Amino acid sequence: MWKSVGLLCCFVAVLFAGPVWSAETEEKEAILAPYFLVTAKDSSAEAFPLKKTNVNVVISGVIAQVTIKQIYANTGAVPINGCYIFPGSTRAAVHDMTMRIGKRIIVAQIQEKKEAKKTFELAKKEGKSASLLEQHRPNVFSMDVANILPGDTIELELAYSELLVPEHGEYSFVFPTLVGPRYSTISVQGSSPDNQWLKNPYLPENAQPHSEFDFSLQLATGLPLQDVRCESHKVDVAYSGKDQAQIHLKNDGTFAANRDFILKYRLQGEQIASGLLLYKGEKENYFLYVAEPPALFRPEQIPPREYIFVIDVSGSMRGFPLDLAKEILSKMVHNLKPADTFNVLLFAGDSRLLSPQSLPASKENVNDAIQFIDREEGGGGTELLSALKRAMALPRQETVSRSIVVLTDGYVATEAALFQTVAQNLNKANLFTFGIGSSVNRHLIEQMAQVGQGVPFVVTNPADAEEAAFSFVKYISAPLLTNIELVTDGFSVQDLEPPQIADLFAERPVVVFGKWSGEQSGTILLKGVNGQGAFSQKVDVQNATVVSDTGLEYLWARAKIARLSLDDEAASSEQNREAITALGLAHNLLTKHTSFVAVDTQLRNEKKARDVSQPLPLPQGVTSAAISASYKSVPEPGLSILLIFLLLFVSWHLRRNKKRKQARR
Repeated sequence: MWKSVGLLCCFVAVLFAGPVWSAETEEKEAILAPYFLVTAKDSSAEAFPLKKTNVNVVISGVIAQVTIKQIYANTGAVPINGCYIFPGSTRAAVHDMTMRIGKRIIVAQIQEKKEAKKTFELAKKEGKSASLLEQHRPNVFSMDVANILPGDTIELELAYSELLVPEHGEYSFVFPTLVGPRYSTISVQGSSPDNQWLKNPYLPENAQPHSEFDFSLQLATGLPLQDVRCESHKVDVAYSGKDQAQIHLKNDGTFAANRDFILKYRLQGEQIASGLLLYKGEKENYFLYVAEPPALFRPEQIPPREYIFVIDVSGSMRGFPLDLAKEILSKMVHNLKPADTFNVLLFAGDSRLLSPQSLPASKENVNDAIQFIDREEGGGGTELLSALKRAMALPRQETVSRSIVVLTDGYVATEAALFQTVAQNLNKANLFTFGIGSSVNRHLIEQMAQVGQGVPFVVTNPADAEEAAFSFVKYISAPLLTNIELVTDGFSVQDLEPPQIADLFAERPVVVFGKWSGEQSGTILLKGVNGQGAFSQKVDVQNATVVSDTGLEYLWARAKIARLSLDDEAASSEQNREAITALGLAHNLLTKHTSFVAVDTQLRNEKKARDVSQPLPLPQGVTSAAISASYKSVPEPGLSILLIFLLLFVSWHLRRNKKRKQARR
């Protein structure tokens, strides 16, 4: 009997120990998975350093200046090294970091990533207080702070600039507050330093951290504000004029840092509004030119349109994806005007055109196009690159706004070449991507849209198809200016980002960064064609706003870095790596290959400091099931009690069965 009890006890123990990571787990078997925090008996382990985060945002026009202040304190009994994982905007240009210890202020230096890590580790070993800011993903960062002594308060301040670009006619400022847990199959043994953040600890469901979060935002747009709202948090909005507002986070007793802060607003206007910002630097000068589309426009302002539908009919598109592609085509061509034209290019292993040149949007031609697609059932490979080049090469009229609409699931392996093709043809055609399927290659869809200065659309569920198709058709149906040029007279400009300018749409402005030299004189002329013929709008450079702190230098460099980092393959090349590193070092920018490091000159700690990872709360609406494993420094009392109870129950059950058998005899 006791042999059976022992076997069952072992079984129960294995059953409950299976999904739990232990400190004794062999490294070769472990993966970089997030884990639930379990408080150790040693009180020093509870001294997690982050106590407060203050966020201050100033939005001037289309540029947001963000200052983040993180306050770390050691309330324990031993020196600690703290690590905090936090998110950031993918558009952020992080350009400054300072560390304050008491009355001492240490300005962080930008260094090549490996060199910064060496600098930090040496300071850590020597007993100096130091901090290291690293980028692990475009939107994931870590802050390491070394040698925080008992009773210490260390204040770290970060600053970044961000360009705000409206989508669907609406501006949105997003401040991410939390990095959610990431599923990973990367082994501890084979992991790189850039992947270590994946094993960050999390608090159990509904548990809140002891750290505080405060947020304030000043909004000054230059045009009348309309519909300022925050759907993510409760805020107070105070207006100080038609174009200015102050937004403060309400202290309603709920924890605010477990979800993104999202502020949305619209601007009023009935004309294309052009603006020019100038910055005079010590070595080089920078500018930002923005042509904002009107909030209201007349149909006659829309130039003749040409749509080339590049539709994936490969085997992976069979069924719902191809059916939706047909529906979108039908909706689009039925809404075209008599002056508009269209064409259809189907591709799989090869490509087939509906017509050698685009056709008028007549009822007969529309029916021919639908039948052309209806004959396709889906089959073969996905040769998108050759199909896109063929579409780009079709003859075009300069007075017509050409838009190439790619409908695909994105199952291709030529991503870098696709991005390059789109970037090189921005002044020849607009490119829009619509991803369709249950498992879309989002990287391709989103990055093609980014390079094409458009907005990606993705549908994975047939139930969402109608709404997405409507939004898509609405977005691409309103080009207001095509064949755009920026012509300067008496004003010298260089290094434009982007190098090519796409059409001005009703829901997307023209945004151009660049360098300038010489005198602040002359003009910038925006030229193009709309539905009423030739269009031009002049900006007098002499009257442009000269700014000192909007971060134009950083935003220009960030735009160039983003173009160099369009995909992982390109970003890993030695040439791109060197170019990104050089830009980061030259412009004091945090990048994938550069980091900020601050080191105190004083030797402050002669003892070995304990490493502590700042635990994060689970994002709002995310349950404990998101954590696939729990790493424990000490056993959880609850689990131990449960295990003992089950063992006693099994023992009692076996004893009772034995007595029943004896009674029957």
